[in-house]
Parts: sequence; structure tokens; C-alpha cells
Amino acid sequence: MLHQFKILDHALASLVRRKYKSLAIVTVYAFIVATLASVLFLTQSLRKEATTVLQDAPGLVVQLLLAGRHELIPNDYQQTIEKIPGVGKVTPRVWGYYYDSLYKANFTLLGILEPPEQLQLLQGRLPDKAAECAIGSGVAELFGVSIGDSLLLVDQQNENLLFVVTGLFKAASNLLTNDLILLTEAQLRSFFAIPAGKATDLSVEVFNPLEITTIAKKIKFELPDSRPISRDEILHTYDTVFNWRSGMLLTVFAAALIAFCILAWDQATGLSAEEKREIGILKAIGWGTNDVLLLKFWEGLAISLSALLIGISLAYLHIFYTGAAILLPALKGWSVLFPTFDLTPAVDLYQLVVLATLTVVPYLACTIIPAWKSSVTDPDSVMRS
Repeated sequence: MLHQFKILDHALASLVRRKYKSLAIVTVYAFIVATLASVLFLTQSLRKEATTVLQDAPGLVVQLLLAGRHELIPNDYQQTIEKIPGVGKVTPRVWGYYYDSLYKANFTLLGILEPPEQLQLLQGRLPDKAAECAIGSGVAELFGVSIGDSLLLVDQQNENLLFVVTGLFKAASNLLTNDLILLTEAQLRSFFAIPAGKATDLSVEVFNPLEITTIAKKIKFELPDSRPISRDEILHTYDTVFNWRSGMLLTVFAAALIAFCILAWDQATGLSAEEKREIGILKAIGWGTNDVLLLKFWEGLAISLSALLIGISLAYLHIFYTGAAILLPALKGWSVLFPTFDLTPAVDLYQLVVLATLTVVPYLACTIIPAWKSSVTDPDSVMRS
């Protein structure tokens, strides 16, 4: 152990002697790690947000398809679905998307008959009159309104409607209520001109989660023009989308990977004359080949771990403390309401291990192999060269 500590001490002293070169390598190395880690952290955080949002979502949602497009579903389908064994309560849901041309933002409007269980009011109350609404914190920030203020929306008939804000929402996830506006169901039907007897979709309660797939097939058999969507399918879609978008970002940052490859190749092509002379002197005074390899191993490990820790720390600060202003719009998609967004820290240990393996191991290999070639060469010829 003492022998290892002495070699480590000499390795750190060698890096300090070449401080400018070491600092340059660590800087480039840390930037590459930070770039890759930022994409991984952001993807994992958004995936966790989506999972949090959907954990209280209905086990099964049924939509109506017309010419391959989502259409309003008749409430008569509710009775047909309720007759299927294993199905509990079937609830018609009325909701839609609203685009505000002034603020260039999209909102989700939801009509309610009773308070949603997965939402918690930060303050105020839910709307119970036609001219009232409850809004998410993002909507309140964009419009600059609070409880008691008026919110102006333009309905399907292009008429201006004023709604009194009665409540501001909080939730387990910011994705759930950030762009949400709650109205009474009757008001929302009037706002979007949704006729009575129809709904946007049907929320289906399934007693046994293991039977969701079977019940979805039965619904499709009974109602061929319907499209049952399970919660697991939605989660899988989110996961696929985030993986695809993160892959696009990693492709965009391929230049950083190329820079890392150039850095590793520069190390692999050989040592500098000063480093070769140092190895020759160490061999001449009695150091063995194993000692030289350990020396270069500790040097490479010190640089790799330093760059890895600095890069991961910078990525963590960028994603979870600065709001990932550079990467977030690319992964959140078209429905992003605001650039500011409080991400929940979520780190996948497996991803960190893979990141460390793909960055540290190649660098160590590219550091040790040239050192081994010089250490097995005659010290006198090494020093003369």
C-alpha cells in the first residue's frame, strides 16, 4: 500500500509539473463529459416527470377514430364498455387544446364535474360557475394573473370570454398543471362547441391491472371504430420519444465525441519527448516496467476521474439549477409553454456507469499502451531519443 501511495504521489507531482497540458486535457475532457451527461440527466428527469404524471392516470382510455383521426366519442359507448366483465366506472371526459395567438402558447383546457383526485390546490378553490376557472402556475405567470383576477380567452365562435381565477394549482409534477386551465364541464362544452351526448374520450376503470390488455381487446371487438389506449402504452410512447430526442441531441453533439476521439488518439500516438525521457530516467534508477505502468495508470486515472467528476457536476448544475435552457426545448417538444421549468433531479446510476466506462476506460488504455512501449525499451535509447 505504501508503494502504491508513493507512485501515486509521484504521478500527481508529474501532472503538476505539466500543469498547463494537464489543465487543457481536463478542460476538454470535462466539457465532453458534461455535454453527454446533460443529455442523459435531462432525458431521465423528463422520463421521471412523465411517469409521475401518469401514475394516477386512468388504466385505460377509449377514443373514437374517424378516418384515422381522433373524433368525439358518443356517450352511448359508455354503456357498452360498462357491460364488459372486469370493468368498473366509465367516465366521459371533456377536454381540448387552446392556442393563444397573442402569447404564442398552447394550453390544455379541461372540464370537470368533480375535483380530480390527482390534483391538489395550492390556494383557492375549483371553479363551480360558468365564468370561473382554475389555472396552473405557468398560465398564471404568463398572463400575470392571480386569484381574483380575470383571464381572457377566445372561444370556438371567436368571442372574448372573461373568467375569474378561483384557484392556482400545484401537483406532484410540474408537467401536470403547468399549462392547465380548468373550467366547468358545461362551460367547456360551450367554449369548444362540443354537443351534448359526446365527449373527448372515455376513462375506463379496470379492477385488475393485469387484465387491461384483455379488456382493451374486448372493447375493440365490441366497438371496432374505437381505439383503447392503456397507461403502459402511453408510458412506452413517452419513453420512446425521449430516447429518440436524446439520440438526436447526441447526434448533434457528435462533434464533442469526435473531439474526444482526437484527444484519445493524440495520447495513443505516443508520449512527448519529456515523458519518454522521464520514463528512461525512472528505468535507469531501478524502476520496473510494472512501476512505470502503475505511474501512467495513476496519471490517467487522476485526469479521467477529475474530468468525469467536474463534467458530471457541471451537467447536474446545468440541468437542475439553471433549468437546462439549452437542451430543454428540444426534449419537451412543441407544447412547451415557458422556457423556465423546475426539473426534478433524477439520476440513473446505470447511465453514469456506462458514461464512465465509455470515457474513462478508453483514455486509460490510450495512456498506458504508449507508456508500455517506452518502458520495455532500453533506457539509454529512450533517453537519447
